[in-house]
Amino acid sequence: MRLTDLLIKQLSVQTKGQKTYFDDALPGFGVRVSQGGAKSFVVMFGKSRTLRTLGRYPTLSLSEARRKAKLAQAATEPLPPGATSLTFSEARDRFIEDTRARTRTRTVSEYERLLRRHFPFQKQLVTVSRQDIVEHITKLRNMPSVEQHAFVAIRTMMNWCVRHGLLETSPAPKLRFSTQSRSRVLNDEELKAVWYQANQVGGSYSAIVKLLILTGQRRGEIAALRRTWITDDAITFPTNITKNKREHRIPIGQLVEETIEGITSDTDLFFPARGKPDQPFNGWGKAKREFDRPLGIAPYTLHDLRRTFSSNLAKKGIPIHVTEKLLNHVSGTISGVAAVYNRHSYWDEQVAAITAWENKIQSLACAG
Repeated sequence: MRLTDLLIKQLSVQTKGQKTYFDDALPGFGVRVSQGGAKSFVVMFGKSRTLRTLGRYPTLSLSEARRKAKLAQAATEPLPPGATSLTFSEARDRFIEDTRARTRTRTVSEYERLLRRHFPFQKQLVTVSRQDIVEHITKLRNMPSVEQHAFVAIRTMMNWCVRHGLLETSPAPKLRFSTQSRSRVLNDEELKAVWYQANQVGGSYSAIVKLLILTGQRRGEIAALRRTWITDDAITFPTNITKNKREHRIPIGQLVEETIEGITSDTDLFFPARGKPDQPFNGWGKAKREFDRPLGIAPYTLHDLRRTFSSNLAKKGIPIHVTEKLLNHVSGTISGVAAVYNRHSYWDEQVAAITAWENKIQSLACAG
């Protein structure tokens, strides 16, 4: 298990003796529950696997206990044989392989892509310095989103290396990034241009763009779309695809149905990656550059299509809770206890909203 404050609070009281629950995130670190309900943090270290008590919970916080456990292990356990000769690329491959068993395929693929592309270190892992990492991160300053994602990937990998005894400390520094809230919404002329371009170009990327416009879903969810998720009146995204891990069902409008019927893929996946029929489309950068080149509109992201969908529904007077249902937002106007007791799916309202939105797109497509 991965220890959290909520989980620790819920650990059952021992009627006799004691029981130790170890943390998957930091091997050798755990919490011991004694008779009567007392809970203490412990850490195992050294060749003899000595168990030391760090302090009582909640007097000692979980985050501070983890910090103390890492210090104790680092002070007593030398790096395993062979760790000092391990190359960065070998460590990266071990990290990816281990992460693959515990993390969504899409996340692992993104980690691997970012690490290979932005941190091509041809050196031993233990010689990768903080300066090396900062230097490569700085090269991405003109691409804030890529910069942040690349930093998360390298820091996650280096922390993994520390937990698995390949490094004593992580060379990835704590960095702060200035972020601006995105607010780009395409106007009618821009939306019309994108829709027209998608109809003209055709192919997988164009079909994805049309479905993003029509449904307001996230690009990863549409790229992973499968025939088995579709019924006569709905698309149901399973929990392993959605960002919030909740099953998500949306109505199918006429334009969505026509777009889906025009897709020629003969696999369950509507948009398989080139040369990898069991993986969803992933060639975003090149496809978008080629698609956008003749448009002649201000730069936009695919996520801006989701924001455009939401903003236009608001203009049409669609209640915000209906839009949130369509977007699969967890928090919002109906959340917390109210969300538990309010089981109404607002299906009819969602159908009406999609119909109104498709009528708007149809009118733009037919306009001169």
